[in-house]
Amino acid sequence: MRPPARRGRRLALPALLSLLTCSLAFALVSKDVKKEVKQSKNLEKSGISEKNDVDLKGIAFVIQSQSNSFHAKKAEQLKQSILKQAADLTQEVPRVLLLHQLAQQEGAWTILPLLPHFSVTYSRNSSWIFFCEEETRIQIPQLLQALRRYDPSKEWFLGKALHDEESTIIHHYAFSENPTVFKYPDFAAGWALSIPLVNKLTKRLKSESLKSDFTIDLKYEGNPVKKKDIFVAVKTCKKFHGDRSHCGKTFAILERFLNHSYDKIAWLVIVDDDTLISISRLQHLLSCYDASEPVFLGERYGYGLGTGGYSYVTGGGGMVFSREAIRRLLASKCRCYSNDAPDDMVLGMCFSGLGVPVTHSPLFHQARPVDYPKDYLSHQVPISFHKHWNIDPVKVYFTWLAPSEEDRARQETRKGFKEEL
Repeated sequence: MRPPARRGRRLALPALLSLLTCSLAFALVSKDVKKEVKQSKNLEKSGISEKNDVDLKGIAFVIQSQSNSFHAKKAEQLKQSILKQAADLTQEVPRVLLLHQLAQQEGAWTILPLLPHFSVTYSRNSSWIFFCEEETRIQIPQLLQALRRYDPSKEWFLGKALHDEESTIIHHYAFSENPTVFKYPDFAAGWALSIPLVNKLTKRLKSESLKSDFTIDLKYEGNPVKKKDIFVAVKTCKKFHGDRSHCGKTFAILERFLNHSYDKIAWLVIVDDDTLISISRLQHLLSCYDASEPVFLGERYGYGLGTGGYSYVTGGGGMVFSREAIRRLLASKCRCYSNDAPDDMVLGMCFSGLGVPVTHSPLFHQARPVDYPKDYLSHQVPISFHKHWNIDPVKVYFTWLAPSEEDRARQETRKGFKEEL
């Protein structure tokens, strides 16, 4: 599927949330919701009580894992933690599923393609599907206590509620008159769907197509990658560098990196001229990955996933390539269909055809800090932001991306290393 020749960067609501907001009024657990629940005199009618009997065998855990070896290992560690907690509670072992093992089709990370499978497989023996990321830390007793407050025979969408302070590009400027009315979950905190809601969404998917072609969506370990092992390329617009445009320029960078740079440079990072990025944090993040594997890393979006589309790394937040990923790409015949084509989408299409999955990290950001809820960013150590519009980029860098005291202390111990970038 060829990406649109000309496209704006305004992206529609994430597909799952769009489906939910169009089909029902859903409940998100937040401080406000908890307060309302306590004040409610009609808990039984609302389906909220302390009496609903839920045990671990009634919950299917889905860890939103990725096939990259580092992420698969982290997901397996979380799975073992869940199973150990279940054993400590002397409860029946729950079903714990790794997303990357459930399905190979493009777009499984959006959850939507898997809803029919969940509906058929778990309708009879489960009450809840609980989704979490590999970094989510779960306290099983508290989770059980929370779920027991909700009647599993009703339709529930539970999670930690976030909302935009103002209408933003990442949500297509939705609810611009009052952005706070649109609440959505902090996926990193974990979220749950009751089986009746899973069944309803499955039926809705069969009868209605998604309204948008676009879909939006770590801790460090090991020694940081040396700066000399990272090659950074900055794309500029014609005003500053009128040679090539977009896709043609990007493939020229890829060719130069593979064929004219030192063979020992393991990583290539391509950013826009209005990308703000922390190289020191990127060094630590890349220590998690094996450069001998084909790694295509950044903030993952999706295009046409419901109709044979593909995932891609959005360019504004920065695109990271291992040398092996570039070698496989350039060995193929996949190239730009025009020099001014959207490079990030073409790359996504090419890598999808090669069977190289996008590795997602939420630490890269396509938009400005003000475009994200404070609670969403509060548990991150961000690596990048994008766009200088209506902000002071220097202030944003020092507020969000400048090396911390811990980073500086770590750098002091590494003064002996030769830094070439």
